[in-house]
Amino acid sequence: MTTPNRLYFGDCLDVMREDIADESVDLIYLDPPFNSNRNYNLLFPGGGGITTERRAAVLAFEDTWYWDDAASERVERMLRARGHAAHAAIRGLYGMLGDSGSMAYISYMAERLAECHRVLKLTGSIYLHCDPTMSHYLKALMDSIFGHVNFRTEVAWKRTAAHSDTKQGRAQHGRICDRLLFYTRGEAWTWNPVYTDYDPAYVDAHYRHMEPSGRRFRKDNLTAAKPGGDTQYEWRIKRPEGGEWVADLEDEWRTPRHGWEYKSVGPYKNRYWAYSRDKMRDFARRGRLAYAKTGMPSWKRYLDEMPGVTLQDLWTDIPPALGKQRLGYPTQKPRALLERIIEASSNPGDVVLDPFCGCGTTIDAAIRLGRQFIGIDISPFALDVIQRERLPDVRFDVAGIPTDLNGAAKLARERPFEFEKWAVTRIPGLLPNSKQVGDGGIDGEGTLLAKATNVDSDRVIAQVKGGLWKAGDFRDFAGRIPILPAASGAYITLHPVTSRAAHAEAAKLGELRIDGAADVYPRAQLWSIADYFKNRPPRMPPLANPYTGKAMQQESLRLF
Repeated sequence: MTTPNRLYFGDCLDVMREDIADESVDLIYLDPPFNSNRNYNLLFPGGGGITTERRAAVLAFEDTWYWDDAASERVERMLRARGHAAHAAIRGLYGMLGDSGSMAYISYMAERLAECHRVLKLTGSIYLHCDPTMSHYLKALMDSIFGHVNFRTEVAWKRTAAHSDTKQGRAQHGRICDRLLFYTRGEAWTWNPVYTDYDPAYVDAHYRHMEPSGRRFRKDNLTAAKPGGDTQYEWRIKRPEGGEWVADLEDEWRTPRHGWEYKSVGPYKNRYWAYSRDKMRDFARRGRLAYAKTGMPSWKRYLDEMPGVTLQDLWTDIPPALGKQRLGYPTQKPRALLERIIEASSNPGDVVLDPFCGCGTTIDAAIRLGRQFIGIDISPFALDVIQRERLPDVRFDVAGIPTDLNGAAKLARERPFEFEKWAVTRIPGLLPNSKQVGDGGIDGEGTLLAKATNVDSDRVIAQVKGGLWKAGDFRDFAGRIPILPAASGAYITLHPVTSRAAHAEAAKLGELRIDGAADVYPRAQLWSIADYFKNRPPRMPPLANPYTGKAMQQESLRLF
């Protein structure tokens, strides 16, 4: 049963399979990892936040894919499944790419795009955001899953200005455009035309005439090549001496008055009027006719009545997210981009799904445009960004986030890596480490807001244990605090640690003093998720907001 207006914490593959019904979504926009072979840090405006030397430990995510056992199993499974929507594409691409990181990424996307196809309505649309690194492979994948006949447009979005990388040795063209692969589920889909402003040069060239009021217009031909109805007549005009031609709307010719000239005009040879006599008279009464020196009328097409240029497949008028829109999320897209997509391919009340919702740009745009939404992300700090930074005044139903200790224990058993991420972010100011295998025992870290007076470091580290903790593991973690060095460390367990020996080991590291603060804090401390649910925060000094570098509010981070 699909429940709109909800955020989900978890892998979008699992969420779509378990919680989103067949043909229940009107529009899907997804901005997944690109396989760009880049590491994405959070951004810190104004110079605040984490230092350059330690950015690698607090990546928002690592967009590099490797061939491993999981990738091999995915590919083998889809090669055996001849009925899978992506079978043909996977077979062909695997024959070309073999056991590679690119194939690992493509198989990952194939599973999720197949689910997108299942949940999309027959009248629905999907926009896959990618870059040239993988767009050609993803297009083949989309052709296989959605059908090549349902490909509609490949939009190029100019996301940034030109680069000057040639001076740094770049021996290829600069890349300044992302791709949006637009497919539909069927042959009939929701479409609302979108228009953009005319180019100033076009306006100057074609709308050259201007009325005293300042309205710009162009002159359009009023004749036609073939007759049709009342289109073969003479048009009577008059003008005062030295004046301009105007329509003579009287039924009979008037006796020429002093200073006035009367005459009639007809279409040119072998041409007819495009409108009936009554329609021409209506134009004249409303001031919509302009006359040449010969008296030939034209129709005034006013610039301010034109909708603009029909949207094309090159979008150069939407800049990246700037100023107050920037939330520090590394791959954040501008709201105007999502508003354009949502307006074009959905109607008010429709359900919009973003399976990789990140910092919630799609959610924000959907709410503003009166659509329902479903947002999914595997990163708890992404959901924090939505609730704390993007939409702090909107209450969300968030599924997948533990609401009690039993739920936390279940998450730790079933999805230990997701539990680690979630547990780290229960301490305001800490970010999970993107590298969860071979991380040296550090599962997250943050930055002190103010300088420590007795330790030459502003680094705060954390380690999470979702199962039974071991005394040796804690000693190793506590021993790393002065070696790194770190100002402070939090050892986070599911249940409270009651061992006196463990607390004595933590006490050996002494206290942390903060410049200008009267309080002192333990350099190493034991804290549990059970404490979290009992609203007992750890004794931590104030940390910097990892999204902005500013002071972090220390209230609970519960997402329910």
